[in-house]
Amino acid sequence: MLKKVTLLAALGYSIALGTVSLITLNDLPEVQISSADKVFHFLAYGLFTFLWYFAFFYTFNFKKKKSVIYAVVLAIVFGIIIEILQDTLTESRALDVYDALANTLGALIAAITVSFWNKLYVKNS
Repeated sequence: MLKKVTLLAALGYSIALGTVSLITLNDLPEVQISSADKVFHFLAYGLFTFLWYFAFFYTFNFKKKKSVIYAVVLAIVFGIIIEILQDTLTESRALDVYDALANTLGALIAAITVSFWNKLYVKNS
């Protein structure tokens, strides 16, 4: 059961994140906080990394270290592809290097958090 749930959560979130990243959001109110979208990118790709870590670990039975590496690489590549698609497929969005950087930082911090947690868990168990 956990195998299916983790994979479905990762796939569903990936589809939702990709969709939200590529649609036009004209009806949303302007956010007045400077760089608030970078915080969203950071958190969104951190969650993306966590979900794929669990999918790789529980669904595909990868070792913890391999799961972390695959999840962070997937998050970074996914983020870059989305930025390129925003620039080429949409008229209301554009490629933003700082978005890609926020995505990458979110993925890396999530990977560090998972690695740290795994080390603590192994030490204490």
